[in-house]
Amino acid sequence: MTYEEAMALLRRYNKEPFHLCHAITVSKVMRRMADALGYGEEADFWAVVGLLHDIDFEQWPDEHCKKCVELLREGGADERLIHAVVSHGYGLCVDVAPEHEMEKVLFACDELTGLIGACAKMRPSGSITDMDLKSLKKKYKSKGFAAGCSREVIAQGAQMLGWELDDLLSRTLEAMKPDEAAVAAETAALA
Repeated sequence: MTYEEAMALLRRYNKEPFHLCHAITVSKVMRRMADALGYGEEADFWAVVGLLHDIDFEQWPDEHCKKCVELLREGGADERLIHAVVSHGYGLCVDVAPEHEMEKVLFACDELTGLIGACAKMRPSGSITDMDLKSLKKKYKSKGFAAGCSREVIAQGAQMLGWELDDLLSRTLEAMKPDEAAVAAETAALA
């Protein structure tokens, strides 16, 4: 499935700018992580998985990571893509564990991208481009800040990958920085 096909499928079930922005952000992070981790030949696939990971959440939040199976199959997704999307809900809403490193990266980065985005909104610049690890860690440790972003899931994701938490925070932050403007522009174009 191409990125364009995945975007058309995503837009069939998602209209809210917040959800579209999150999907695009995770997609771009997944692409950058694929390149950084030596999976450059699979970067397009990683990006499509990131784009579609919450395809069912906007309309079917109570069936998250379950309804997506039907939606993705109807959209022509293969079983590898479906498993990857479903597994990001491991322990939260499904029992399908992440197996491939890509699935573990998605599990780890999904919540974290939301936390980083929330941090950016609190900065004077309103941007992540001038955010450093120390600032991110301060907000991460503040349990009341962006309380909907599960620190437990983020920490579990780092553990799954065999990474220190600081490594996950730093890699994800750095993966988000170069595409911040592109995410905003692509999201605005969809509105």
